[in-house]
Amino acid sequence: MKLDILAFGVHPDDVELGAAGALMMALAEGKKVGIVDLTRGELGTRGTVETRKEEAEAASKIMGLTIRENLEMRDGFFANDEVHQMQVITCLRKYRPDIVICNALEDRHPDHGRAARLVAESCFYAGLSKIKTQYKDLYQDAWRPKNVFHYVQDRLLEPDFVMDITPVFDKKLQAIKAYSTQFYNPDFAGPETYISTPSFLDTLISRHKLWGKKVGVEYAEGFQSEKSIGITSFSHLIHEVT
Repeated sequence: MKLDILAFGVHPDDVELGAAGALMMALAEGKKVGIVDLTRGELGTRGTVETRKEEAEAASKIMGLTIRENLEMRDGFFANDEVHQMQVITCLRKYRPDIVICNALEDRHPDHGRAARLVAESCFYAGLSKIKTQYKDLYQDAWRPKNVFHYVQDRLLEPDFVMDITPVFDKKLQAIKAYSTQFYNPDFAGPETYISTPSFLDTLISRHKLWGKKVGVEYAEGFQSEKSIGITSFSHLIHEVT
């Protein structure tokens, strides 16, 4: 199945926090969109592998994803090496996305930056025909996405561009809150963590409002790109309302 956009998250819920709005905006345009989680989030303080899986499935239904899968790398201990790159390359050639969205290049959690480099480098290597991969005993053709973008996560990095997500912002919050063991939930009796406090989601909402204000909309998500972004038309640009 060819996808238009494939989003990677090192932990289930990363993509929901950073890019769920952009994915749902693309889905509303009829694009085929999927998520690949690198790990099962087994080192998370709250919840279990089983509950994270159930929560990811619930969030996927809310977003209306085309596909979602998990590569089951070791949470905290995966590496940007040949073994893990080959897993990502095989996945990229399987879905042949035009755009890849992945973790922030720099962030509070060390897994995020490492995953960003793993995915970005794998996107390049996936286009080299001399790297051989197989899926279901069939050799795969080389494939390189046209663009790789990084969603901003915990650290307030300056985005290279923002996307208006106002029409789907409420659904984005629903998808995040589907992870009821991870974020603020007075009905869950787990230990408090950095992301389970009420202020964590409050800060996330404020950030989306800030980025929205920069371009004259209510809510926006921010993304970084390691290469310059070109346009063919001014017609889709939005500006702050003055």
